[in-house]
Amino acid sequence: MYVCNCNGLRQRDVALAIEAGAQRPRDVFSRNGCAAQCAKCVCEMRQMIDDSRLSFALAAE
Repeated sequence: MYVCNCNGLRQRDVALAIEAGAQRPRDVFSRNGCAAQCAKCVCEMRQMIDDSRLSFALAAE
């Protein structure tokens, strides 16, 4: 499923960037060699980043 239609970024592209250390949507774009266009995807990327942080926090307990 596409997260960013403008740049053709799929959920797996975003997830890989997050696993590699992306902490902001800007980091996700940078790791994929692109930049925000319309920015409609930024909220979904933030949610994916927050979900990832929560998963790591729960796993650390």
